[in-house]
Amino acid sequence: MCGISGFADFEKDVSGENEILSAMNEMLTHRGPDAAGLWLCAEAAIGHRRLAVVDIEGGVQPMIKSEGERKYVITYNGELYNTKELKYELEHLGHVFYTSSDTEVLLSSYIQWGEGCLARLNGIFAFAVWNDHDKSLFLARDRFGVKPLFYTILDGRLIFASEIKALLAHPNVDAVIDNNGISEIFGLGPTHTPGSGVFKDIHELKPAHFMRFSQVGLCIRRYWEFASEEHHDSLANTAEKVRYLVRDAITRQLVSDVPLCTFLSGGLDSSAISAIAAGQYAFEKGLRLDTYAFDYKDNDRFFKKSSFQPDADKMWADRMSSELSSRHRNLIADTDVIIGGLEAAVYARDLPGMADIDSSLLFYCSQVKKRHTVALSGECADEVFGGYPWFHSQKAFETPMFPWQHAIAQRTKLLSADMAFYTDLEAYAARRYTETVEKTPRLPGENSHEARRREIFYLNITWFMAQLLERKDRMSMASGLEVRVPFCDHRLAEYVWNIPWNMKSLGGREKGILRLAMKGILPDDIIDRKKSPYPKTHNPNYELKVKEILHEILCDHHSPLLEIVDKDYILELMQMPSDLGCPFFGQLMSMPQLFAYLIQVNIWLKGYRVSIR
Repeated sequence: MCGISGFADFEKDVSGENEILSAMNEMLTHRGPDAAGLWLCAEAAIGHRRLAVVDIEGGVQPMIKSEGERKYVITYNGELYNTKELKYELEHLGHVFYTSSDTEVLLSSYIQWGEGCLARLNGIFAFAVWNDHDKSLFLARDRFGVKPLFYTILDGRLIFASEIKALLAHPNVDAVIDNNGISEIFGLGPTHTPGSGVFKDIHELKPAHFMRFSQVGLCIRRYWEFASEEHHDSLANTAEKVRYLVRDAITRQLVSDVPLCTFLSGGLDSSAISAIAAGQYAFEKGLRLDTYAFDYKDNDRFFKKSSFQPDADKMWADRMSSELSSRHRNLIADTDVIIGGLEAAVYARDLPGMADIDSSLLFYCSQVKKRHTVALSGECADEVFGGYPWFHSQKAFETPMFPWQHAIAQRTKLLSADMAFYTDLEAYAARRYTETVEKTPRLPGENSHEARRREIFYLNITWFMAQLLERKDRMSMASGLEVRVPFCDHRLAEYVWNIPWNMKSLGGREKGILRLAMKGILPDDIIDRKKSPYPKTHNPNYELKVKEILHEILCDHHSPLLEIVDKDYILELMQMPSDLGCPFFGQLMSMPQLFAYLIQVNIWLKGYRVSIR
């Protein structure tokens, strides 16, 4: 994985703006600690930071390739999992390759098929190609947005980068938020609207979209979407197809010239990935797989069972690692580590995030990076197969709002009277919800019940999954660790999208069809284990410490947070029992995480010198 950045301008010669491009590029060093490259011409400046994973010697970027008199320059962040097939086809079309990198295959694919190459790609990517012949800049992002890509347009100049911090390194880009930004942070956070960069005039290229910038202007288009169709396969054939697609996605993503491992919680998703990876490693290389589990200091003492988190992972992770004979390590985060990491997590994400859910992952990834450069993780299975509690909740089914978004009225109370007057969080969230639901790919003739079920899946994939992918990318890449997500394979997601609910929830279980598909691959007790999410700390010292920090912020009249929030209401909230009601976001973010989120908002406002206009 890597970091990309650059800009294009058809009114001003940018060939001498090395320092600006270099400053942007340096902000992405964590994404690509192994090498840096710059390329400039009169109209465009292209930067790249490299994390070498495949073809260590030959994959240097920006990569330049010529086709006759036409010259193309690419900067690329990602991995292609069908490189061999594409290369074989391109060679038969006359293309000559000088490296074994997927970068050259991607560039040749674009040279051959233009924007049509995107339909052929199996992988995760964000890339930019400068065509020196027709003076155009082409940018694209993978189907589910695993890899990030932000941009802004100022005075006719398109500026792009993997992360917002690199855009802000450009002297003309300011850290400003308006009412929409406040609504994103307090009404929707830590999710954000697809396409929104939260900062004013900063945008995110949406997943499954491409853009072309030339002298005639900017064109943005979607190149992929789910197709809703009748499902005709029998239950047995459906399970077999799921088994094949899961196995193929995992096997393809094991390609690496550097050490690779898996994250193993002992749950269904991570166990499936680890089992298939371990078998492939033993068969092809005669090697044992390395696996990692995550937990918190003293969780064995303080763990509290709940409907969201029915049991702890350690026993199950140990059980599964023993089954696989993997080299297994349990990484333990202390309370001081995850609180101390709240600030670093903000800088990794460029926004307030999932509090200790972010900072703990940031710590774990930094520890994994000491031995490995690539990891496989189980994200996306819950969104694709319907694993979350709200897929099975009648209330969530009937409520016209994001099912993971709780207590909107309480969120409004967080705002000061002046801010609440100008910012209607409930209306903003409702509008974003409605916009998404209206875009759900429909199946003609589908009954209203199943149509609503399809809406919930679409909401989860386009919003909640995007949030978790953003978290995984930023927290891992902050340590120069590449994390791959096999359940995000578009072929698998396309197939499962149309599997009817009675198959998806086979036996009345979350991800029932996946459980059936894993028969013979996983032990029965692992298959039958009830879903348990990413672990969080249950140590009461965590809540005490975040309250202490937040209290200090609220009592410091220089704190930028006070420009936005109702200090008295938050102080009152801090006196209430933390276990009242449901989480304010998702399954894990309850009252202590809300307090930590507010700490992160203050860190963000102060550290990024955010102006509110």
